[in-house]
Amino acid sequence: MIKLGRNDLCWCGSGKKYKKCHEAFDEKIIQFARQGHIVPSHDIIKTPEQIEGIRESGKINIAVLDYVAERIKPGVSTEEIDQWVYEKTTQMGAIPAPLNYCGFPKSVCTSIDEVVCHGIPDKNRILQEGEIINIDVSTIYKGYYSDSSRMFCIGEVSEEKRKLVEVTKECVEIGIKHVKPWTFLGDMSEEINKHAMKNGYTIVREIGGHGVGLEFHEDPFVCYVAPKGTEMLMVPGMVFTIEPMVNMGQPDVYTDEEDGWTVYTEDGLPSAQWEVTVVVTEDGCEVLVY
Repeated sequence: MIKLGRNDLCWCGSGKKYKKCHEAFDEKIIQFARQGHIVPSHDIIKTPEQIEGIRESGKINIAVLDYVAERIKPGVSTEEIDQWVYEKTTQMGAIPAPLNYCGFPKSVCTSIDEVVCHGIPDKNRILQEGEIINIDVSTIYKGYYSDSSRMFCIGEVSEEKRKLVEVTKECVEIGIKHVKPWTFLGDMSEEINKHAMKNGYTIVREIGGHGVGLEFHEDPFVCYVAPKGTEMLMVPGMVFTIEPMVNMGQPDVYTDEEDGWTVYTEDGLPSAQWEVTVVVTEDGCEVLVY
């Protein structure tokens, strides 16, 4: 924490004196830190202006996913989806965040069936009846990042796959309900994990959610298998994604050695993921991007 005098201007940029703004807030965080909990630093906490910027970026992110939803069907290549995302994003004055991020070659991630995440669009990968696919869109608008993904069932899918998709969405909705200030990320993750396990599924351990807004990936890392009372303290102004990756089989995954990106289930069974971006509020959370 930055050590400020009570009459100094607050660190948050509000222009108010510290004693009138975030002094009590910081004291509350310090109390949790003294008890041995992981607490957020000031740079994790977003200002109202920054939250508004993320919200505006999110509007474009949602519009791009809606655009994909109107067009996706059997016979479409994942390369076509990439083109849709690039064209719609840039038409709205924004930038696809994945494009060239750490060498990622495309504007969107397209993850089908046993691909857990980071699937790379390909002109030769044609969507087939009965497949499920995650479309993960991330957007930069006026310097602010937003991030969300949706699952799509291609044509008629099996009841087993449909249930996986539905339960995964329920996990996200449960997560949203359990984002509350002055509780812990582990409180949320335990509820998500319990719902997945109750339905016979497992959650990927190595990959999780993340802070977002001023960068594509920020602290904290958001685990979805952590127990209640653990992980970082949630406080108003924190912005992060809720995106559990739910496997029909075992939680084990591996990354394609050739492309260095595509993550698969070890047992070859399907995986599903929905993603939203939320900001912690005084009494719960607001979903900025769905």
